[in-house]
Amino acid sequence: MSKTVAEIMTANPITVSPQTTLEEAIQILADKKISGLPVVDEEGKLVGVISETDLTWQATGVDTPPYVMFLDSVIYLQNPAKHNQEVHKALGQTVGDAMSERPATVGSDRLVREAAKLMHEKKVRRLPVVDEQSKLIGIITQGDVIRMMAAE
Repeated sequence: MSKTVAEIMTANPITVSPQTTLEEAIQILADKKISGLPVVDEEGKLVGVISETDLTWQATGVDTPPYVMFLDSVIYLQNPAKHNQEVHKALGQTVGDAMSERPATVGSDRLVREAAKLMHEKKVRRLPVVDEQSKLIGIITQGDVIRMMAAE
């Protein structure tokens, strides 16, 4: 695992913008048989990631947060702000509504072992690869790591 991320990443990955409709993003994921897409702004800077997990909110909806009544007051047992965020994802129409913001990223000069460790720690299947200006230059997935291990 002494290779760098640049040696095994997919350069110029398929991306979407925050304005892309969720229907379009879902179609890209299905057609390309991938589980997530980097989200970039007009300048190519990474602003988020849209994944199957983000999109499942569309299918499942959101439950009312658990609460208890006490002396004519409602006490939420879950953070109401988090609930509002979940509602926004479930009702969203664009990638910007449903994407995960501030995703973990990796530089192309990092060792694959470091990227694999970060994926494991963050419990993600993919890491966008960015340059010093946060511009997306590639993506590395768990599958890339496994294929590299098999080849060694």
